[in-house]
Amino acid sequence: MDDRLTALKRRLGELADLGHALALANWDQQTMMPPRGAQARSESIATLTRISHELFVGAETGRLIDGAERELRDADPDSDDSRLVQLVRRRWEKARRVPPELASDLARAASIAQEAWVGARERSDFASFAPYLETNLKLARRYVECHLGQPEFECAYDVLLDDYEPRMPTAQLARLFAQLRDQLVSMLGALPRDGAVDEWPLHARFAVEGQRRLVREVVSMMGFDDSSWRLDDTVHPFATRIGVGDVRITTRWDEDYFPMALYGAMHECGHGLYEAGLPAALARLPTGAPESLGMHESQSRLWENMVGRSRAFCEVLAPRIAALAGGRLASLDAEALYRAVNAVRPGFIRVEADEVTYGLHVILRFELEQELIEGRLTVAELPEAWNARVREYLGLEVADDADGVLQDVHWSAGLIGYFPTYALGNLIAGQLWERACDELPGLEDLIAAGDLAPLREWLRERVHRHGAKFTTGELLERELGAPIQVGPFADYLRAKLASVYGPPAGRSF
Repeated sequence: MDDRLTALKRRLGELADLGHALALANWDQQTMMPPRGAQARSESIATLTRISHELFVGAETGRLIDGAERELRDADPDSDDSRLVQLVRRRWEKARRVPPELASDLARAASIAQEAWVGARERSDFASFAPYLETNLKLARRYVECHLGQPEFECAYDVLLDDYEPRMPTAQLARLFAQLRDQLVSMLGALPRDGAVDEWPLHARFAVEGQRRLVREVVSMMGFDDSSWRLDDTVHPFATRIGVGDVRITTRWDEDYFPMALYGAMHECGHGLYEAGLPAALARLPTGAPESLGMHESQSRLWENMVGRSRAFCEVLAPRIAALAGGRLASLDAEALYRAVNAVRPGFIRVEADEVTYGLHVILRFELEQELIEGRLTVAELPEAWNARVREYLGLEVADDADGVLQDVHWSAGLIGYFPTYALGNLIAGQLWERACDELPGLEDLIAAGDLAPLREWLRERVHRHGAKFTTGELLERELGAPIQVGPFADYLRAKLASVYGPPAGRSF
C-alpha cells in the first residue's frame, strides 16, 4: 500500500490534470471558439470545476493530508514535501468551506459573462452587461460568506484577495497603496504639460504583418520556443500554461498604435517565462505552480517596462521597427523611441497606461471592488463612480463605457480581487530590478545587444525555480532580504522620468 504522502501526490496530480483541461477550455474560449459555443462551453467548464472541487475537498483528501503530516513530523519543515503539505492543508481548509454547487455556479457564470462582456464592450453598452456582473457579484458574496468568521480574514475583501495574493490582508495592501498613490501623484504633479515629449512614433502607421514579425523576434529573444509555446490573437491579452511544455500567450493589434501589440506580447511573455521556468521536479503539484499573482505580475511588468521600455532595448527595437514598418517610421532612432514609449500622459485604458499613471488605474479598481463587495456601491451606480474616480485620479472625462468601466475582462471572468496584484507586481519588479542591476555586470550592455538570456536565467534562479514552495513574503525575504516595498519602484520611476524629461525646475520627482 502507498504511504499517505505518495497517495496525496497522486490525487494532486489528477487535480492538476483537470486544471490543465480547464485551462485549455478557457484558452480556446478566448482565442478560437465561435461565439455560439459559449453556452455549451460554460457547462463544460462548470462540470470540470465541480468535479475538480469535489475531488479536492473530499474527506479522503483530508485523511491523506493528515497522514502525510504524520509521516513528515520529523522532516525539515522547509523540505519540498513539508512545504507541499503545508500549502495543500491551507488551500484545503479554505476550499472545503465552499459547496461544490457554488464552485460550479461561479465557473459557469464567469464563462457566460465573459462572452456577454465581449459584445457589450464592442457596443460600449454597460447596461447590457450589468445583469451578468450582478450575478458574478452575488456569487462572489456567497463565496465570501463561506469564509467570514475565520480569524485570518478581517473583512470581506480579504477572502477574495487571498485567492490571488495569499496571506496579504486588505489593510496591509491599503497602506502600501496609500504610499504608492502619494508617490505617483507627486511625480505626476512635477511633470511638464503635454507636448514636452514628441510621441509621433507611437501613432505612425505600422502594418500588422510587420508588427507580427517584430513581436515574434522580440519574444524569441526573451525565450519564446516554438516547440512549447503558442502566440495567438485575443480581445484582452492573457497568458496561460496548459501543462509542462505548453505555454500559450496572446496579444492584440492596431496599425496606428504598435505599442499595444509589442508591449502586450512582452508582458504576456514575461508571464510565460515564469510558467516555463517552474521546477520540473514539482510538475503536477501545487508547489510546482506560481505562488501569487503579485509575483506573477512582477515578471510581466519587469519584462514589459524595465526591459522593453529601457533606453538599452530601444537600441534593439528602433532599427527593427524602422526596417519592418517603413514609411514615416523608417527614420526612427533609439532616442526618439525611448522618449516616446516613456512619455507620461494620463489615458483611459489601463493596459496602455504609462508607468506613472498605471498604478492609479489599479488603485481606483481596488477601491471600487471593495465598495461593490461590501454593498456600498451598486452595479447601476458603477459607471458613474468609475468616471468620477478617473476624473479625480487622472483628470479625464470618460466618454463611453468601452474606454471606461467595460475595458477590462476581470469582472466578467469573476476575477474579483485580482486587480491589486498588478500594482503589487510593479513594486516587486522594482525590488527585483534593483537587485538584478547590482548582481548582473553589464546588464544594460547585454540588453542593448539583444542578449536577454542572463536576465532570464537570473529570474529563474531567484524566482521561478521556487514555485509556490514559499509565500511571496518569504521568497522576497530569502532572496532580497526585504518585504514588499514602495521605495525601489519609486526610485526607478524617478530616475526614468529625469532621463526623459530632465530634472524638473525647482522641485524633484
